[in-house]
Amino acid sequence: MTWIEDPEFAPDKPFGPQTLPYGVLVTGSGPVIAVRVGRHAMPLRGIAGELGPRLAELVSGDSLDPLLAAGRDRWRELRERLTELVAADRAPAGAGLVRTDWHTLVLPFAVGDYVDFFSSRHHAENVSRIFRRTAEPLPENWSHLPVAYHGRAGTVYVSGTDIHRPSGQRKAAGDLQPAFGPTRRLDFEVEVGFVCGGEPADRVSTSDFAEHVFGLALVNDWSARDIQAWESKPLGPFLAKSFATSVAGWITPLEAFEQARVPTPEPAHALQPYLVEKEPWGLDLRLEVRCNETLLASPRFEHMSWSPAQQLAHMTVNGAPVRPGDLFASGTVSGPERDQRGCLLELTWGGAEPITLQDGEQRTFLQDGDRVTLSGSAPGPDGSVIGLGEVTGTVLAAARR
Repeated sequence: MTWIEDPEFAPDKPFGPQTLPYGVLVTGSGPVIAVRVGRHAMPLRGIAGELGPRLAELVSGDSLDPLLAAGRDRWRELRERLTELVAADRAPAGAGLVRTDWHTLVLPFAVGDYVDFFSSRHHAENVSRIFRRTAEPLPENWSHLPVAYHGRAGTVYVSGTDIHRPSGQRKAAGDLQPAFGPTRRLDFEVEVGFVCGGEPADRVSTSDFAEHVFGLALVNDWSARDIQAWESKPLGPFLAKSFATSVAGWITPLEAFEQARVPTPEPAHALQPYLVEKEPWGLDLRLEVRCNETLLASPRFEHMSWSPAQQLAHMTVNGAPVRPGDLFASGTVSGPERDQRGCLLELTWGGAEPITLQDGEQRTFLQDGDRVTLSGSAPGPDGSVIGLGEVTGTVLAAARR
């Protein structure tokens, strides 16, 4: 029994008492930190008296930044207290619920550094075959380290933000000179993001991963494939990626995923000691991507060759610090089957194999007006389901110069 009367607030639903993700909603009194309970959210400012001054000061503002900086002990303490409060048979003093679909979500934390990885073997091999048809499927370094690039923190947007089609240089086969203009090959990428917190640190070991990662959020790292193909010689993507990255407005605590931990696939050879995991941090996450309500693919995160703990260890092994608010993403999540490919580049094999949507229209890449939605879940304790907040974005025409 619980005082929360919401049929979606149940263990067999993604946002039951086993999940309790955090977000920031815009209400009549301004932005407030809230915890999602089914189709509702509970603002935390109203129950400050039930939390006590030490926890209340972390969640009484309009951003998760103080909570991220507080560290793992406080994250656990707050989660345990909220679990008690939502499971009670009477509402806590000052508690109130608001409908999530009646309020706007804002970016719940200030993004510091943003790093995007390239950790799916299936994605990496497919992209190599599409872009460089005669090249070896994987570069030599790929199986020795988690390949990554630094993105733009200033263009990380909360779910629901419209995305303008970007412009840049592109050069198709047979063109004598590159052309400039809006991308003709706009794509999505199904990814999982990891929101960092705790004390700033460098050279983080794989065993200390949970001390520095507050929670998970789905990420769509939008990509302009024609711009990417031209500019990524010899360095990595730039304009093709930096225009927009969408992140979920609900951050699910890392602690919720304890039952979802699985080993990563067996590496092809011995790894450097700093990348060896004593306990696995691969994750059994079941993801979906839709375009205009048509289910396009169902990637599985368990196929990722590098775990987030290995990614964080590699990201900091040279002395670069991880700080509260830093965000790193897994890279495109793709599996061995066609319906597990996490982007249109793979699903249409570079545009050669169009996809048919439910309305009969075909797509090779995204068109203006298309709406992309990412969703996901993981197994929780006692057969429950752990939810990941959706990421949505609608493509708008290129902005005028």
